[in-house]
Amino acid sequence: MRLRSPSHYEYATLTDLCMRSKAVWGYPDDILEEFRAELTIAEEDVESSIVIVADDIRGIAGVAQVALDGDTAWLEKLFVEPTRLGEGTGQMMYVWACRVAQDSGARDLVIDCDPDAMKFYLRMGAERDGEAESPSISGRMLPRLVHRLHPMRSR
Repeated sequence: MRLRSPSHYEYATLTDLCMRSKAVWGYPDDILEEFRAELTIAEEDVESSIVIVADDIRGIAGVAQVALDGDTAWLEKLFVEPTRLGEGTGQMMYVWACRVAQDSGARDLVIDCDPDAMKFYLRMGAERDGEAESPSISGRMLPRLVHRLHPMRSR
């Protein structure tokens, strides 16, 4: 498995992966469509944040996006191809996100996550830190998690 930057011609494929991954939680089609803008990978995302693709000989396994804002980093996306769940791709991308955030000087990685994904993030070391409103559905509250990053040591 390797991590790499996405090619511009893959944005639609990566968006479809995000939609399929979100559908794993059993959302009806009309609600999934409400999430589409939030799950879209576009040129602006790649220009304003850090986006990686996890792939191997079998193809694309996942996508993750981290946005940086001073000493805070935001995990905007972390989605695994549903047929690849349980292979460790999510863990690998999450560790990558923490390292990228830490290397960029962030003290915290903030995750406004799907309620069904919360157990994964808690298992990876994030802690519950309140709620945030969904960017897709007004009034829908999401768990806000924070992964406290250890400061980089001087060498």
